[in-house]
Amino acid sequence: MITSVIAIVLVLGGLIFFHELGHFAVARMFGMGVKAFSLGFGPKLAGFTSGKTDYKLAAIPLGGYVALAGEQGEEETEFTDEELFSKRPAWQRLCVVAAGPFFNFLLAFIIYWFLAMAQGQAVILPLVGGVLPDSPAAMAGFQTDDLVTSIDAESIQSWSQMVDAIRAAEGKSLSVGVDRNGEHLTLHVTPTIQTHKNLFGESVTVPMVGINQSGQVRFEPVEGLGLQTALVHTWTMSQVVVKGFVSIIERLIPVEMVGGPIMLAQMVSQSAQSGVYDLLGMMAVISINLAIINLLPIPVLDGGHILFFSLEMVFRRPLNEKWKAMSMRLGLLVLLLLMSMAIFNDVRRLLS
Repeated sequence: MITSVIAIVLVLGGLIFFHELGHFAVARMFGMGVKAFSLGFGPKLAGFTSGKTDYKLAAIPLGGYVALAGEQGEEETEFTDEELFSKRPAWQRLCVVAAGPFFNFLLAFIIYWFLAMAQGQAVILPLVGGVLPDSPAAMAGFQTDDLVTSIDAESIQSWSQMVDAIRAAEGKSLSVGVDRNGEHLTLHVTPTIQTHKNLFGESVTVPMVGINQSGQVRFEPVEGLGLQTALVHTWTMSQVVVKGFVSIIERLIPVEMVGGPIMLAQMVSQSAQSGVYDLLGMMAVISINLAIINLLPIPVLDGGHILFFSLEMVFRRPLNEKWKAMSMRLGLLVLLLLMSMAIFNDVRRLLS
């Protein structure tokens, strides 16, 4: 229990810190004044002041913020006009806002890079975890824990390679070599064309034999410094997250599946029990989710501000303040509704 609590605090604190560090670092790079850098909201628990910036740890650990000088166009006595956020060109303000999500992507990349060098590249073994009843695999004699070693004399090293070989056969009979407790067997199976729903709720029609993966993996050394592996993994996971959001909007994934802070804490806790590497992998996934959520074009979120500054650059003049204030209130309402729905789903899952 204590380990889980520590893991949750460290993961969420690390994600918030890195996000706000992005805003802070780019603001300082442009010479903008920073009034405060806070982890958490509410009353100050601890901190210090360096230069003109108040660094603090606050009581409510549900986020953080970087308070920039002149952020709302207000006058500042401790900062010069050159240091004020509102006095800077729109492209600089856009860079400061976009730096938060960018740093979340960067954090995920760094974690995947570390995991690639420390563990290697994870490869799912072509090990049968289960055989569906009345399936082609069941009729062919497949059993749980069979290790697929070849298909039509072609060596099979991973689950994805096996799936590709089955789909490429387009329903033709296959000669499958398996290792069953050290005994080498050859089974003959004919895939059937079936329709099933994928991770995103989409109906997919593919050749299938009716076996489930065991989930066991092996780790292979990566080539070079592992930078490409980390970059590909970050990009692939980002695509998965974006497609997941699109599937929710299209109602392919029910909104009841959306989770909030309780579900997030449960996921971190479960990962912590599986070890440091699993915990870091979960942190990378959450960091990518946080980046993409913040990039949504909803006023109040970073994506909303990016939209405002982009429009300002296009029209070459500041947007109407009354219109901005109204859209910010609407954005806050949308955000509160989404948070309420996520928390409701969390509570419903706990009660059920």
